[in-house]
Amino acid sequence: MNENHLVSGCAGCPMNRRNFLTRAGTAAAGALGVLAAPAWLHAAEPKDKMRIRVVYALHGEQQTGPDWPNKGFDFRPVMDRINTTLARQCKGFEFVSSLATGEEQAKKLLEQDRAAGNIDGYLVYQMNCWNQVVQTFATSAKPVLYADFQFAGSGGFLVYTSAFLKNKAPNVGFVASSKPKDLVEAVKCFQAVKQGGTVADFVAATARVRLKGTPGAGRLAGKTDPVKCLSGDECVRHLKEARILAVRDQTSGPTTEMMGIKVDQIPFAELNEAWQKADKDEARAVADRWTKGAKRIEGVSRETLETSAAMYLAEKALLKKHGATGITINCLGGFYGGHIHAYPCLGFYQLNSDGLIGGCECDVPSAATMVIGTTLTQGRPGYISDPVIDTSKRQIIYAHCVAHNKAFGPAGKTNPYEILTHSEDRQGASIRSILPTGYMTTSLQIEPKRKEILFHRALAVANDPDDRACRTKLCAEPVGDLEKLFGMWDRWGWHRVTFYGDLQGPIYALADAAGWKVVEEA
Repeated sequence: MNENHLVSGCAGCPMNRRNFLTRAGTAAAGALGVLAAPAWLHAAEPKDKMRIRVVYALHGEQQTGPDWPNKGFDFRPVMDRINTTLARQCKGFEFVSSLATGEEQAKKLLEQDRAAGNIDGYLVYQMNCWNQVVQTFATSAKPVLYADFQFAGSGGFLVYTSAFLKNKAPNVGFVASSKPKDLVEAVKCFQAVKQGGTVADFVAATARVRLKGTPGAGRLAGKTDPVKCLSGDECVRHLKEARILAVRDQTSGPTTEMMGIKVDQIPFAELNEAWQKADKDEARAVADRWTKGAKRIEGVSRETLETSAAMYLAEKALLKKHGATGITINCLGGFYGGHIHAYPCLGFYQLNSDGLIGGCECDVPSAATMVIGTTLTQGRPGYISDPVIDTSKRQIIYAHCVAHNKAFGPAGKTNPYEILTHSEDRQGASIRSILPTGYMTTSLQIEPKRKEILFHRALAVANDPDDRACRTKLCAEPVGDLEKLFGMWDRWGWHRVTFYGDLQGPIYALADAAGWKVVEEA
């Protein structure tokens, strides 16, 4: 881990990524036991020093289950480096280091501090995604600095930060940077209160530090990339002909609609039957093709490739059987519950590269967003991701373990890819796609109940190879206000669907034709 990584780093179904990982975190809390005894990072010195409690929100010191950043991850060296950096570079403070798995332990710490009356503020580090710890300390009336361990706690960080912003939490500032310097400067903002200011002055100071540490916008013109989009009316007509299969659990359900797209719920059993019936010779041929095309294969056996290929054939068979455009599967709940026997990731990769739709985590709105964007652009695939924001680079990083390698559509050029294990548990097979850079992208999400389309644009600038979190990580520089980009996650969830091309005009035309509203998030 390099120095810059010191401080860096869904929707609807009963066992999607968010729900599964939340339950995993709850289960892991028992392994941590009672709250770890506070560790004083430097001995008590003159009483004019501010005393700040550093709270790490995580499942345990070592990660025993699947979650960001990955199973087996050891947080102790990371916390040691953070603690050491704070002790060395923030001389006007005394720090107390603690762990908390969730609300219960956070409340115990807060009660302890209220009784002692010797804590002046809190630094809460989101180390895993969904541990609800910072909310308790926000009730303290003390200044709270909220930090993201990027590619580890970023989902919770974005969702919880946007809730604080929406509710105008008076005492919560935040830092979302991969640079230790930005953390140090944000911590020094606690001095605003010591010098007679209010918690609002502290929050304002953290915002100034964050803006100062954010580079100015670069040249965002991008490479020439003409997109042949349907008109809004044409797109709406085509969407009425589309169908998505949702594999959520062991039940089937009635057909519903989402922006005109029909959605059928089918059980795991039907998917399993198709997987078992998949032609073995054809599966081996698909595995051969993936092997030949991959730039690198690591940690994935030939058997896993063939079972993944059989899952791809099963997905295709179900699309044909039901006359469907796309399929989305509760992959985590299905795999860990023993309901499916291969990750669908490589199958989704192939479907999306072929002009069809494969969506993660039984996230029906995101799968529908994929259908909408692919229909609008006449074939360009969407890429579902769990985004991370790094202010120090002025970037949003779109991270996931499923990605296409046909950004410009099935007839367009391909980009390199690697076949690796699924990141969170180091099992199965998934894709690291080295996506094209220098092109404008448009990220979307729909909200059917509100009839809203959310979007932002960003210039693709790099692919991050960090081993933490999901395998594919497309780094992009947003068009517009990076600060505004922190504000929507609590209402829209973590997922975004990214398409290559500047789709601002076509999205507004589609919304007008459908009678929906467009929401710009940057």
